[in-house]
Amino acid sequence: MIFTMTRSEREAFLSDVHVGILGVEASGRAPVLVPVWYSYEPGGEITFLTNKEARKVKLLQNAGRFSLCVQSEVRPYKYVSVEGLIISIEDADNERDLIPIAHRYLGREKGDEYADETKGDEMLIIRMQPNKWSSADYGKEDR
Repeated sequence: MIFTMTRSEREAFLSDVHVGILGVEASGRAPVLVPVWYSYEPGGEITFLTNKEARKVKLLQNAGRFSLCVQSEVRPYKYVSVEGLIISIEDADNERDLIPIAHRYLGREKGDEYADETKGDEMLIIRMQPNKWSSADYGKEDR
């Protein structure tokens, strides 16, 4: 049985709302894994925000790439793992970057509250172009 998702299946799954697990290499130890809110549109870039002072920023700058894995928590289990080079790391804009991702994960009302509470934080937006994919949809065994 082949469980691998097609390109359109994996891109649709990745564009759904999931908490992603970001993986970035770290010298002298195992890769660092952290949960992130991210956004993705099929065929596009993966973006996520982080505080400028976060430890992962230095690791990402040094590595120049990262992996992201998302999964379903209910049957039929699915996952998509993707890796690629970082295209840019730049200052995030509250209106352009933070509010849309806060709405994505928290809804409009709670997202606006979150954006207001974090307005003074210095955030970065990190962009990656996916180039290596791994995926599985274990629901395909039922078809």
